[in-house]
Amino acid sequence: MTSSDETFDYIVSGAGSAGAAVAARLSESGRYRVLLLEAGPPDTNPWIHIPLGFAKTYVDPRVNWKFESAPHPRLADRQIYVPRGKTLGGTSSINGMVYMRGHPRDYDGWRQQGCVGWDWDNVLPFFKKAQNQARGASAFHGVGGPLNVSDTPERSELAEALIASAGTLGISRTEDFNGPSQDGAGYYQTTTGQSRRWSSAKAYLQPARGRANLVIRPNAQATRILFEGLRAVGIEYQAGTGRRRARAHREVIVSGGAYGSPQLLQLSGVGPADHLREMGVDVVRDMSAVGANLHDHFGIYLMWRCSKAITLNDLENSWPRKIMAALRYGLMRDGPMAVNGIRAGVLARSDRSLERPDLQINLLEWSTKERSKDRVIPHDFPGFTLGPVHLAPDGRGSVRLSSPDPLAPPRITFGFLGSEYDMRAMVAGVKLARELAAQPALRAYAVEEIVPGWKAASDADLEQFVRETGVTNHHPTSSCAMGTGTNTVVDPRLKVHGIAGLRIADASIMPAVVSGNTNAPSIMIGEKAAAMILEDAATMAVA
Repeated sequence: MTSSDETFDYIVSGAGSAGAAVAARLSESGRYRVLLLEAGPPDTNPWIHIPLGFAKTYVDPRVNWKFESAPHPRLADRQIYVPRGKTLGGTSSINGMVYMRGHPRDYDGWRQQGCVGWDWDNVLPFFKKAQNQARGASAFHGVGGPLNVSDTPERSELAEALIASAGTLGISRTEDFNGPSQDGAGYYQTTTGQSRRWSSAKAYLQPARGRANLVIRPNAQATRILFEGLRAVGIEYQAGTGRRRARAHREVIVSGGAYGSPQLLQLSGVGPADHLREMGVDVVRDMSAVGANLHDHFGIYLMWRCSKAITLNDLENSWPRKIMAALRYGLMRDGPMAVNGIRAGVLARSDRSLERPDLQINLLEWSTKERSKDRVIPHDFPGFTLGPVHLAPDGRGSVRLSSPDPLAPPRITFGFLGSEYDMRAMVAGVKLARELAAQPALRAYAVEEIVPGWKAASDADLEQFVRETGVTNHHPTSSCAMGTGTNTVVDPRLKVHGIAGLRIADASIMPAVVSGNTNAPSIMIGEKAAAMILEDAATMAVA
């Protein structure tokens, strides 16, 4: 490091769900100087802020990394599209906005694996601290936090039909998937406010922008952590003016997500030694767990032709409807552009012997004839989708370098269908989706099953359908897993084992993926990480 390098107390690499929360909280008191680096641009793309706009950002390279996985032998050797946010707010700026925490036993399971302080009773206060719940405060929810959590602004015919059909099957209606029980069928809450997306950038960075002690630097991609021996002392990053460096007096916090964080560690010499040497990277610390244990939800889509022109297909295929929707949203902040199109779902068990739900059936109020990394094209008739998601897969994958070039994408290898249970659960999810569509309430709308269609009848047919069309549900975790054993990367204080001055704060530290969407847990991790960092700083000051 030279005297010309910038200096800060803390450097946070990655302004996503967790990183934005960490940087905002660390800078809140004004005591510490904080640098927040984000590889992508500012969150000025208008589609980011319109709830229905995530269909646009899903394939937009300006705000989306648009990764692809390695070919998957258990999925017909297919490469899987992997969208991830590349802008302030990270994936919270391009996701479906569903607010879901997972099951309390997920976190109690973390504690049982040695992650002291991460059981449900200890994480719930941070969920509540982050939240500004539209329904008001309760034992499960908080108000006054930066993250707006809201109900859908209007009811949906299809959602009501799904909930009624679930009731026919003995699955009761729930008003809160984040309340006393996770089971049931009901409407989702979303990270929205005033019919606008409430990303972590909107929640945490917008109020913090005026702080003199917080430097938010977009279009600045971290390329290497700088070390002095086994202590992290700064970050090298690529900016518009070339490679630059910044020094951290106290700590470097890596918040690049389940793909970006292990990639940055490996580029910096922290990871599996043989792989690093193969990539031509000097080894700082041999850690086989960096990039291992990638854990994600596996999903699939079943589609039906709808009997009524009430779906988003009908909006997309009609210019008069699109113009009217834009006028309604612009003038009154309501109508189809004010919702995410994923308004309801069902949480159930693939086997009655299970202690908690392992299936999530999402209702998508559209159907597509093409869905790829380049475009999403709806059918030219009304349609809807039921998307079974396996919440508790056994299979684990990995994240490795594809090249020593820090600007190259990582090599993502999924572990989907890693056990017989994984396949059984997916087949059970497909059957449950079909049962829901066959009940009187939803059958009135489900004119014809388009995908997979009636020819897929036997279990063998359904297994083939799963292998040929299953995809990530975009909830990657655990590639820098927290714990105390050799197969972990960070301790319960999120400090990287054996390295001083370096922490990781994002979904990669989860020991296992939670039973639900991962944005809310990632923000919780950011809140808890910042609290621990500040506690440690206060302890050092007293000492």
